[in-house]
Amino acid sequence: MSNERLGQVYAVLAFLFWGGISPIYFKQVASVEPFEVLIYRVVFSFFTLIPFLIFKKEIRIFFETLRDFKKVKYLFFSTLFASSNWLIFIWAITNDRILEASLGYYITPLVNVLFGLIFFKESMTRNQYIAIFIATLAVLYQLFSLGYIPLVSIALAFTFGFYGMIRKMINIGSIVGLSVEIIILFPFSLGYIIYLLNSGGIAFIQNSGTYVSFMLTLSGLITVIPLLLFNGAATRMKLATIGFFQYIGPSVAFLLAVFVYNEEFNFHKLITFVLIWIALVFFSLDALKKLVKTKK
Repeated sequence: MSNERLGQVYAVLAFLFWGGISPIYFKQVASVEPFEVLIYRVVFSFFTLIPFLIFKKEIRIFFETLRDFKKVKYLFFSTLFASSNWLIFIWAITNDRILEASLGYYITPLVNVLFGLIFFKESMTRNQYIAIFIATLAVLYQLFSLGYIPLVSIALAFTFGFYGMIRKMINIGSIVGLSVEIIILFPFSLGYIIYLLNSGGIAFIQNSGTYVSFMLTLSGLITVIPLLLFNGAATRMKLATIGFFQYIGPSVAFLLAVFVYNEEFNFHKLITFVLIWIALVFFSLDALKKLVKTKK
């Protein structure tokens, strides 16, 4: 198998994991409060990442990053957006809002382009302007047809967009960056667990069954495995090519919501999604042209 083909396999597995396995996993721990699930995700990610850092021989870079005040400052803010994104996603899954989460991650690439224009003065093509205009129409249509703005979708897209924007400002690997972000969150998470233990309200072991407790211990792997797969893809493929694979995640989540968890999917929601899909077609045209040009 060629290096690029292996990268494509990694990309498919990574986005299948994010869009399929992650929602199924968080459904298994839906009896636990979303904020508490987030706390366990941080703690168990900490114990999962350290061996990976040692195995990948990035532990030295990790400690060098911790001593770099400028990078840690940026990572502190990226941590705020990452943890907010995680919390919103967990809440959406446990409250039967997978469709809204799916819509949010469809919108994310468009938000990234918009942020590139606003914060990095990157130029936008005509197709990208059209894509953002159609996506805005989709949100407005849902507002007037259903009577509410898809806040979960917008919050997921913008928190992830801000996260990506901040991480773009510093040159740091994703595994090392995530490890520093987890270290920042770890003391607060540990403190909250101690508080729960003292108050007798901790779900882990005390207020949940053995199955749920076991599933919570897997939260670190649920966080790290798709990231490692994505890294494997990113080191073997062009970023423009990976861009086409990113739609696998929200598409799988969409199918799960409609056909497995039977979330309400009426005509007005269909129109919203169709508008977003049309916007993404326009958005992808430029990436496709660049990819073809590069191959030539």
